[in-house]
Amino acid sequence: MQSPVWVFGYGSLMWNPEFPVLARQIARLEGYHRSFCMRSVHHRGTAEEPGLVLALDRQEGAHCDGVAFLMDDHGLEASLAALRARELVSAAYLETVQPLTLRDGRQVEALTYVIDPDHVQYCGGLPLEEQAHIIARARGQRGPNTEYLHNTASHLAELQLTDPELDWLARRVRELSAA
Repeated sequence: MQSPVWVFGYGSLMWNPEFPVLARQIARLEGYHRSFCMRSVHHRGTAEEPGLVLALDRQEGAHCDGVAFLMDDHGLEASLAALRARELVSAAYLETVQPLTLRDGRQVEALTYVIDPDHVQYCGGLPLEEQAHIIARARGQRGPNTEYLHNTASHLAELQLTDPELDWLARRVRELSAA
């Protein structure tokens, strides 16, 4: 890819990009919404007991607010390789370039990972209660699914970005975990 390279984070990339960042900005992606619509069989679950991770699911009229990261040109190829190894571990995400609107009004093109709705790990439309039960019990190579949910919810709150479904899930998973 040619620099500058922007990357859109809407889940764990927001709080753990794992690559050198020159700048970060709140950004909006149109036409997609953040959703626990991907079964995780590596990072937050296993093949025997999949967890759920966030993905961008195409939806007419939707938008997703997240963070746009400007990648450091120094070591860019290595950073991109590590990012792809992380995000494309099971090929459920598609690597795309999408237009973003930064909070300061600028428009940029950003590397954006969206769900492949034809992939076996896609599970769009699961009821929130079912999502909460899956997240409450799943654990994968990167730790418990609850940690992923709560880190994402707290980071969105810090950034003053609202996501009512994610907030509901965080509350419900805390209730289930306490029971």
